[in-house]
Amino acid sequence: MSEKATLILDGKQFEYDIITGSENERCIDITHLRKETGCITMDQGFGNTGSCFSSITFVDGGKGILRYRGYPIEEIAEKATFVETAYLILNGELPNSDQLRVFTAALREHAFLHENLKHQFAGLPTDAPPMAILSSMLNVVACFHPEVLQVHTSGPGFDRTAALLLSKVRTIAAWAYRTANGKPFNHPNPNLSYCANFLHMMFSEPYQEYIPLPVVEKALNLFLVLHADHEQNCSTSTVRVVGSSRANLFSSVSAGVCALWGPLHGGANMAVIEMLEEIRSSGRPITDYINMAKAKNNSFRLMGFGHRVYKNFDPRSLILKKQVDDVLKALNMEDPLLDIARELEVKTLQDDYFKERNLYPNVDFYSGILLRAVGIPLNMYPVMFAIGRMPGWIANWRELHDHKQRISRPRQIYTGETTRSFVPVEQR
Repeated sequence: MSEKATLILDGKQFEYDIITGSENERCIDITHLRKETGCITMDQGFGNTGSCFSSITFVDGGKGILRYRGYPIEEIAEKATFVETAYLILNGELPNSDQLRVFTAALREHAFLHENLKHQFAGLPTDAPPMAILSSMLNVVACFHPEVLQVHTSGPGFDRTAALLLSKVRTIAAWAYRTANGKPFNHPNPNLSYCANFLHMMFSEPYQEYIPLPVVEKALNLFLVLHADHEQNCSTSTVRVVGSSRANLFSSVSAGVCALWGPLHGGANMAVIEMLEEIRSSGRPITDYINMAKAKNNSFRLMGFGHRVYKNFDPRSLILKKQVDDVLKALNMEDPLLDIARELEVKTLQDDYFKERNLYPNVDFYSGILLRAVGIPLNMYPVMFAIGRMPGWIANWRELHDHKQRISRPRQIYTGETTRSFVPVEQR
């Protein structure tokens, strides 16, 4: 007999099933609440609302746990490439050698953009935000491959669409950067790995090919792995909502890019760098900024601290912190922003105010420093996030179709004017 939750409303008793997930998470199934009681629930921001069943990613914010398809993020980050991670998230299992070879070959095959797309880039303002370019060009690219405008959730149709999207997104990103800087486009090099190919398209010049150091390529790979999926965040939920209308994968993911663009989501690592730059240029002691963040009447916030889900350390930040140290050491690079970041971390971890509120450094705190060391310009940071998050978006889009999820249609509580009569303009 299943466990029940009892609701008493207007003297009547209603019972609803309690569903338990594979990690013992519990939820009250209120699917028929409105039909049976005439009421809805109110949960602004959906922090207490489950919108779907999913087998892709598990997050336990209280314990600082993140797993992709059951694999701890610590193991994936240490042992898997981004391409392996993408395959795992898309298909549920790590690829064997033959599956990895076929998947890698598909990514290599689809890296090129149609030559006519050069005209699309040429028509864009040089100061256009890269996220705007990425979102719009995803839809434009799809028009050159009309087969991806169909909804395929399995078989060769899905495999081709997913590989095409995962591959072309990095070429679009690199060409957006080249356009903004007035530089000629670099075509993909099929002899390079996924990450090395992206760096080549970003930074190679006609007179000098860019060859990344192994530590730089490893750092970018790790960044993408750590961002590959993160449960039902704002952008992933957006992809699911758009996809629930049976919109194609490219248009659904394009909407996800727009959601990720916001400073409270994919723009957070930019905000960290901007904050560190402000601290550096001011010449003021770091304790001044810590005290500002603690002051009740001060709107200043320390960016990169705390997380909507994690009430402990963000496990991704611990992994990324070490990688930042390795990259800067290998590049023999001294970065005053990293020194400020380290001092901020030490002081906040010793401060009862931050400890009591579980305001620990999150993944954005160190990812900005890492991208800066690799040479990625600040306005491209959210784009890098989008490239990394692509496997999760694709897998969630596929999953909602496999589950035959109904079109998303939240309810509301209306608080506006009640019925009133129209007044002619001369009487107003």
